[in-house]
Amino acid sequence: MNDITRAIPHRPPFLFVDEIVSERPDGLVARRTFRAEDFFYAGHYPGNPITPGVILCEAAFQAAAVFLVRKLIAQGHSAEGLTPVLSRIGEAKFKRMVKPGDVIEIEVTEKETVQKFHFLRGVLRKDGKPVLALEFALALLPAGEES
Repeated sequence: MNDITRAIPHRPPFLFVDEIVSERPDGLVARRTFRAEDFFYAGHYPGNPITPGVILCEAAFQAAAVFLVRKLIAQGHSAEGLTPVLSRIGEAKFKRMVKPGDVIEIEVTEKETVQKFHFLRGVLRKDGKPVLALEFALALLPAGEES
């Protein structure tokens, strides 16, 4: 977890990446175990808790931010003071529900970079089967700057 919290500013209870499983030049695979005590289950379908879709999307955004920061550092740049900011989301397709206890693999792949915007694709899987596929863009902005 230390590698993750060094890369992005997110902290519990709003940190949705537990570990990095593998990395490659154009992306990475992360993992998250959703726990019954996660704050959002208390009010999201009490008695039949389902992980909110926005939380699943956020897990992909956070995994992508970790990838982008690690990529910058590997290229010899500093990521100090950069904040990952979502600038676009599209083509989100939800395939399966995620419940407490489910372990999700989060795969993010960078498609292209245009100026400060990084266009990515995310696929979340449970037991090897797609849960969510989406496309999005992130920008890494210096503190105080707006996209």
